Amino acid sequence: MRIDVLTLFPEVCEPFFSASILGRARQAGHVSIACHNIRDYSKDPHQKVDDRPYGGGPGMVMTCPPIFDAVEAVEKLDRRDATRILLTPQGERLDQRLAKELSRRDRLLLIAGHYEGFDERIRLGLSPLELSIGDYVLSGGEAAALVLVDAVVRLLPGVLGDAESTTEESFSLSESGSPIRESDVETAGGACCLEYPQYTRPREFRGLEVPAVLINGDHGKIEAWRRAQAMERTKKRRPDLLSE
Repeated sequence: MRIDVLTLFPEVCEPFFSASILGRARQAGHVSIACHNIRDYSKDPHQKVDDRPYGGGPGMVMTCPPIFDAVEAVEKLDRRDATRILLTPQGERLDQRLAKELSRRDRLLLIAGHYEGFDERIRLGLSPLELSIGDYVLSGGEAAALVLVDAVVRLLPGVLGDAESTTEESFSLSESGSPIRESDVETAGGACCLEYPQYTRPREFRGLEVPAVLINGDHGKIEAWRRAQAMERTKKRRPDLLSE
């Protein structure tokens, strides 16, 4: 298996991947893990990879161009098809069943975000599998990437030595049903909702445009749009939050 991790902080990830079970798995040739700095694919003179969100709001949003360029460049490094994975609190929750499924793939490409999240067109244009490791807030996606890689690699044949080691562990004994989804939690109309889609510059990217409502400066309409989007996304991804 090959795993590529796109991150703003490769220096955080590499020591973890070089130690303990993961380090031995790499040395034995069971897995190849490479970290790539997203800033290396920024065309900005200062290697900027984020910008202010359209429609206003706190924080910064990761922009499309460097992430698209990084994904496309890194995927060319190996002929095997990569399963793209976006680490986001709005994604499907990682569990043992899903870790086993991913361990059967030939190649994974993980995108670890930072700041307030991703421009929505990264989800739309790259069509990644969106994954989360739980209902809590992290400073960035690096920690989630480390957890995912650890959970997957230890399931690869030969990594733990004893084939029974992984089948007798806690979550292997009671795998169940459909995966649960979770997200950043926002409040909309008294209900607990997932976060609305975010957009930042450029205004148009590969035929995908920022919704006009976010550009017209009417903050009332922007707020209404965001609440509607949050509610709709929650209905589709996490309806249990509305019932709660």
